[in-house]
Amino acid sequence: MFLAKNGTLKWNWIAWGGIVTTVLVCLGIIWFDKPVYLFMRQFDCWLFRMFDLLFDAKIWIIVSAVVLLVFYIKKIIKSKPRYRNSKNQPSLAAFCNDFISKTRNSYAFFVLCSVLAASIVGKILKILIGRMRPVFFEALDKTGFVPFSTDWAFNSMPSGHSFASFAGLVMLGLLAPKIKWFTWTLAIVIGLSRICVGAHWPSDVIFGAFIGMLAADVVKSWLKNRGAEINKY
Repeated sequence: MFLAKNGTLKWNWIAWGGIVTTVLVCLGIIWFDKPVYLFMRQFDCWLFRMFDLLFDAKIWIIVSAVVLLVFYIKKIIKSKPRYRNSKNQPSLAAFCNDFISKTRNSYAFFVLCSVLAASIVGKILKILIGRMRPVFFEALDKTGFVPFSTDWAFNSMPSGHSFASFAGLVMLGLLAPKIKWFTWTLAIVIGLSRICVGAHWPSDVIFGAFIGMLAADVVKSWLKNRGAEINKY
């Protein structure tokens, strides 16, 4: 969405995307969050609760890391790993450099970097904003913000599943345009499911989706500008 064909970022699109997202989030908090939330809750189902387990940010990171490790093992079978520095001594830095050089062209590396970037930004914002989750509204008819809280109950905005899933799935769509329609649709469904299961407000999902999309575009642009050539695995 925010990438030009040559791989550079469209900063004017990012600015407008940020403005539109800010307006929608503010309107959600003031106006449409409650009615949309109450409407979406009637569509809660077992599938959406499975999404809760499958598309958590930690799962995205773990799965991407495992795939990346498998890719690295395949690489070192074909080419000798480099674990020693210039003085021929075992070196953690040398291992890290070897690992990155052998895996930086894989889908898994791009996805992992995208999800990590979105997760770091999203987690910081969750704590800073401190929005009460909808459970307070359903149980006590109470909404509000408790900034700088690390408690799960006050970390509703932005949606973690949304920023992680949009970061991962948008990145996959960028790497494999033929399946973009599927990855983007799945990301949207995952975001909507967070409202249906009562975990987030609509504006939480909108904010999380923007963070995930932006993270995917920024990471892809940054890695491509540093010469990463993409392989499927």
